[in-house]
Amino acid sequence: MGDDDAPCVVIATLNWNRPDDTLACLASAAAQDYPNIRLLVVDNASSDDSVAQIASAFPHATLVQNSHNAGFAGGCNLALRHALALGAEYVFLVNNDTFFAPDMLRQLVAHRSPEIGVLVPAIFRADAPEQAWSIGGMRHPLTLEKTGDIPAALGPALAAGYAEREYVVGCALLFSRIVLLAVGGFDERFFMYYEDMDLSLRVRAAGFRIMLVPQARMWHKVATSSGGSDSPNERYWMARSSVLFFRKHVRGPRWLVVVPFRAASALRTSLRLLRAGRTPALRAYWRGLRDGLGERPCT
Repeated sequence: MGDDDAPCVVIATLNWNRPDDTLACLASAAAQDYPNIRLLVVDNASSDDSVAQIASAFPHATLVQNSHNAGFAGGCNLALRHALALGAEYVFLVNNDTFFAPDMLRQLVAHRSPEIGVLVPAIFRADAPEQAWSIGGMRHPLTLEKTGDIPAALGPALAAGYAEREYVVGCALLFSRIVLLAVGGFDERFFMYYEDMDLSLRVRAAGFRIMLVPQARMWHKVATSSGGSDSPNERYWMARSSVLFFRKHVRGPRWLVVVPFRAASALRTSLRLLRAGRTPALRAYWRGLRDGLGERPCT
């Protein structure tokens, strides 16, 4: 791919009261070895001076201010709409608590083709740079859970040069314009978590492929937006969104497998939080399950 025919890629990220992370992410994005990028930030109604800091440091970036905190799904959808309005042929939607190898975007775009709707890089942990955090996975035929998203699966993917995926995480997604126009963005009833699994299913149902490019590498500071792993906020939204996801996608006899499987999962999570002395997180987890059951189901 020569520079003259490099498609326009808008790198879009969402900020909420974390300007330091966002500025570092934008600096990494601006340093990409790719000739045709634009930067876009949606500020999700931050209460600090994020907007002023971002505008000062990156005056050429498109900065959109949301009127309220629309959550991850709502904020990302706003970013996707603005990216398409800017003329993006591809949109790289990425968490703001990330940074990238200089050739990451070039590696991803090199694998583009009309039937591929989403391309994803290999994502590593920022606190353990050689440890893979997510490379996407496949779907269990009965439980709908993601399988195979483990560090050991990176080696075979590297040997093959790519890997077909059924589920990918919302941390980093390179969408084609075509798939966004066909499928739309995230279901905003998933305020946080499971919106990526839902979108993965819809992309594939529309006839598009999802592909991991393992040579494309990036790093992620895990779970900072929700307050950290096993924080009350993270446990609440994970529980609520999980219930909404399975209510949306499980039909018929599959419930006979999913209900006991999810009940056992809830029990294991509760015992783990109890043993760790995380009582506030445990209470938040069960509030999330209750609220997910009481919410009007996603359709």
